[in-house]
Amino acid sequence: MKKSVLFVLACVMLMSGCRKKAETTDDRKMNSFINELMAKMTIDEKIGQLNLIVSGYNVSGPVMATDYEKLIREGKAGNVLDAFGADYVKSLQKMAVEESRLHIPMLFGHDVIHGHRTIFPINLAQACSWDLDAIEKSDRIAATEATAEGINWVYSPMVDIARDPRWGRVMEGAGEDTWLGCKIAAARVRGFQGKNLADNNTVMACVKHFAAYGAPQAGRDYNTVDMSMRSLLEWYLPPYKAAIDAGAGSVMTSFNEIAGVPSSSNHWLLTDLLRNEWGFRGFVVSDYTSIWELLQHGVAADSADAGRLALNAGLDMDMEGKIYLDHAKELIKSGKVSENTIDAYVREILEAKYKLGLFDDPYRYCDSRREATSVMTPEAIAFARWFAAKSMVLLKNSGNILPLNPDIKCIAVIGPLGDSKRDMLGGWSSAGDWRKCVTLLEGIRSKAGNKIKVTYTKGCEITGSATDGFNEAVTAAIKADIVILALGESADMTGEASSRAEINLPGVQSKLADAIISTGRPTAVVLFNGRPLTVPEIDQKAGAILEAWFGGTETGNAAADILFGDVNPSGKITMTFPRSVGQVPIFYNCKNTGRPISPANPREKFKSNYLDCPNTPLYPFGYGLSYTTFSYSDVRLDKKNYTGADNIVASTDVTNTGNRDGEEIVQLYIRDMVGDVTRPVKELKGFSKVMLKKGEKKTVIFNINPSDLSYYHQDMSFTWDKGDFRVFIGPNSSEGKSADFTIE
Repeated sequence: MKKSVLFVLACVMLMSGCRKKAETTDDRKMNSFINELMAKMTIDEKIGQLNLIVSGYNVSGPVMATDYEKLIREGKAGNVLDAFGADYVKSLQKMAVEESRLHIPMLFGHDVIHGHRTIFPINLAQACSWDLDAIEKSDRIAATEATAEGINWVYSPMVDIARDPRWGRVMEGAGEDTWLGCKIAAARVRGFQGKNLADNNTVMACVKHFAAYGAPQAGRDYNTVDMSMRSLLEWYLPPYKAAIDAGAGSVMTSFNEIAGVPSSSNHWLLTDLLRNEWGFRGFVVSDYTSIWELLQHGVAADSADAGRLALNAGLDMDMEGKIYLDHAKELIKSGKVSENTIDAYVREILEAKYKLGLFDDPYRYCDSRREATSVMTPEAIAFARWFAAKSMVLLKNSGNILPLNPDIKCIAVIGPLGDSKRDMLGGWSSAGDWRKCVTLLEGIRSKAGNKIKVTYTKGCEITGSATDGFNEAVTAAIKADIVILALGESADMTGEASSRAEINLPGVQSKLADAIISTGRPTAVVLFNGRPLTVPEIDQKAGAILEAWFGGTETGNAAADILFGDVNPSGKITMTFPRSVGQVPIFYNCKNTGRPISPANPREKFKSNYLDCPNTPLYPFGYGLSYTTFSYSDVRLDKKNYTGADNIVASTDVTNTGNRDGEEIVQLYIRDMVGDVTRPVKELKGFSKVMLKKGEKKTVIFNINPSDLSYYHQDMSFTWDKGDFRVFIGPNSSEGKSADFTIE
């Protein structure tokens, strides 16, 4: 990607430039230490610091370095992937610290995505809680558990904006909205890194996947990304910047290309933007073998050429490719890579180790006593249950089927996800033990006790065409007062390399649902999945739908808490649910087009619509129900006309009009009515979580400033317009009240 005047101008307007901070006493001490150490290092030892290898203990991909112990002792492996357990990590660290020439400690990295041993809801589900404090706390607990088992570096947070639910890795992110994604990215970094990176219960975060990995063509993992510079800057890059501003110590490149240049060889992305414009001072690591994959992309002639491209682009560390180990020395000798470049990368990695306190105590994360007392504590388990319930979303509740009537005598739990421990953790579940998971059946039985009979029938498998279990399931349904139908995906259907061309219920689950609902018994569907699904038939026929996602260790107990009414659901989806896969990509902050449909005549010819499907989603961004109801007053503005220096104050009264106490997530959206370039129909710019007792009313106030209204103009300047705006306040992106204002 060539650097142009527009690129530079756009980056300058979006992000603060690189500003060198005044050197502190601690900085001087660190720099002096590293200068002295680097003066002793051979070129082989320097290259070793750029090498990240798999230990062979817990492999997440193809192993390319089987001689890891030899490499560690020779100082040629400065970092280890997927090793955990206090004693095991200590044994590897000893090789580096006590058996290598310069005794340089190693970084130990692992994918801690939504918990380490105690597994919390998948990240997409967590975002549906809209609870930044809870998200931060979950990663604080994960960091405490991970560090108790020797890990000091986590490949998280994943902050990729995603608008295509076919992509399997939507489960790892915050959903489709950039503004909310920025807030969550910063919260996760704070959770992992804490207040002091040298504490023995904090880890260095790694922001991934840089950049725009969440926008692959056709929703297919690892695929090409191609978009305008304006879209890249406005929608996809800000969450990475938010995580870096929060202090993230490292960044991981993405597998994809952007505008023809793979991220792992993209000098504009890794140097011009990340370091020079954003002022990032940590180090960049490749994703698994992504440097080697430059050959497959067709931009490198051979592995040595791939190493040249990556090193000169600004990529510090090679994850499991051995490209740098095999070729960096010859590249320096031939003049294709400067030794100064290598030195700069080595310094960044040594600084990370220094800040983690590894030079003071290389075994600070290897305390087996802490491992025995800090993992899966009662407090962590209790929080996991609470957080899972907060993350679940009530999508339908016709006739108030839920919560369950306390007078019922028999519940039939039916479906392939009703008692599947393996699937409750979801993808990317780190060191989580599925055997310790609570299933839906277990949670319901625990809650029901001896007062309610609970039966279970599988009905069918998650995939496959066998229907021989239908008759037993129908019989169980007929004998019950209510059916809880557990449907969805298996855990391995989402995550990396888990894209789906069809995102409906797999196998014969829809047929099972038809058979059960046809009995006439009240039926509540509980969905377990890692992405939005196309389930219009379920929405039409089932009495109630609870989106439980993959809720982690305490999934079953959390779902039972909601089903029985001990927890009033408050989650709201952060990724649009389409009616049909043909609508994908579908997202709330779309453009209006020159021929928008009319709400009064959505099938009008020669408009931007479908012949066979409404434009509207099945469930819009921000949608979620409660066991109570809320009403909104008209939107009030402190005035109608503003200058660009004014703070705009918008407010509404929210009243709990139902019979239960409940929490409402009040959302604020903005529309620029006439822009220099086309603007979205709505953009999220604020939210407030409000707890209201039944009958209670509260005033919710939002403050809007010019930065909330700014965007990239034709000349790529980042500023706001004079003119007319509309503010919306409501329960989701499709409903609510509005008011207009003008900036003069």
